[in-house]
Amino acid sequence: MQLRLSGHIEQEELEELRLLAESAGAEVCGAITGSRQVPDAATFIGKGKAEEVRDAVVREHADLVLVNHELSPAQERNLEKITSCRVLDRTGLILDIFAQRARSAEGKLQVELAQLEHLSTRLVRGWTHLERQKGGIGLRGPGETQLEVDRRQIRERIKKLNDRLKQVNVQRRSRRKSRHKVPIPTVSFVGYTNAGKSSLFNQLTASSVYAADQLFATLDPTMRRLDLPGKSAIILADTVGFIRHLPHDLVEAFKSTLEEVAEADLLLHVVDSANPERLDQMQQVSKVLAEIDALSIPQIAVFNKIDLTGEAPRFERDAYGHISRVWVSARTGAGMDLLREVLAEHFRQHRQRYRLQLPPEAGRLRALLHERFDVVSEIALESGGWQVALSLEPAQFAWLRQSGDFREAYLLAETESVLAPTGSCP
Repeated sequence: MQLRLSGHIEQEELEELRLLAESAGAEVCGAITGSRQVPDAATFIGKGKAEEVRDAVVREHADLVLVNHELSPAQERNLEKITSCRVLDRTGLILDIFAQRARSAEGKLQVELAQLEHLSTRLVRGWTHLERQKGGIGLRGPGETQLEVDRRQIRERIKKLNDRLKQVNVQRRSRRKSRHKVPIPTVSFVGYTNAGKSSLFNQLTASSVYAADQLFATLDPTMRRLDLPGKSAIILADTVGFIRHLPHDLVEAFKSTLEEVAEADLLLHVVDSANPERLDQMQQVSKVLAEIDALSIPQIAVFNKIDLTGEAPRFERDAYGHISRVWVSARTGAGMDLLREVLAEHFRQHRQRYRLQLPPEAGRLRALLHERFDVVSEIALESGGWQVALSLEPAQFAWLRQSGDFREAYLLAETESVLAPTGSCP
């Protein structure tokens, strides 16, 4: 059920509801649309439209009505009475999909928390035989109505879930802190659901993260190391996809997971280039990024699925000469090498050139430099030592400075920034 409210109804929104329903495992029997200036207080869609839905339920032998809007508890109950059928709003449908997709312990906790927060406003007084609390001998009720028992149990369960998620969050922060000790930047995929983030992640990292042509195929974040040209590396993070009108309870419940996005050094905003609604989807993603305070993080837009549009792999630069957009295909692998070069160039922009003079006894440090960092040049000295020129990011140099083999006396100079050469991306 889709209702037009004082304006427009987008066919894409109706199509998105169909995809959500199919992702949840439902078989779509039909779609009903309507138009109102304002929602009806009792049923949201109005009495006449509710009766039309009831007739469709009887005709199609349906056992579930999906409404592509957020309903109040009273509106949901009133529609169920009229249609004699279970009614689920958009938020409830998305929560159901998340419950099916969650695999990790943290993901299951987050989904259960969001479900309980949603359910807590929808408890109905179904236990009428226990509700009356009367005075007098033999007329007193049980002391606590079933409704109150349900609410208390939900509150207690929510408190336990929040406490467990806090513990998980502490563990996640600890892992993130240990990652930051190693000078490897983090890059997070963000984007509208079903834009191809997991497929792109698998192509780049040769992983086998679950990827499917369905909404919210991935919920739990996955981290992988990706080596880039020029002896640099990044940690790549695959995260949950976004969607328009993402339930606030879900955003709140997944805040700890979404911190992987908020703490990233770069965001790869994956866009379905074959989708005519891609600009609107990009705006929806930006809204969620603003909600988790991640809009200020540098972004590169990755336009995926060029195999469907017939475009060739390419990139574009902004007015400052920085790469801002890349066109690739995760399905065919077209543009993957280009994307790696783009990532390498992005982080190369922040590099500085350093010169070290190493004595003969610093052989272990020299081996470390060649193994982990970009050694631009090396000159063997008559004394038996080496003069080494390095291209390092600030975090890499800070880590090197703290390593046990480094000595400040080895540092000869800290020279100009290492700029990406023009045309470094083919």
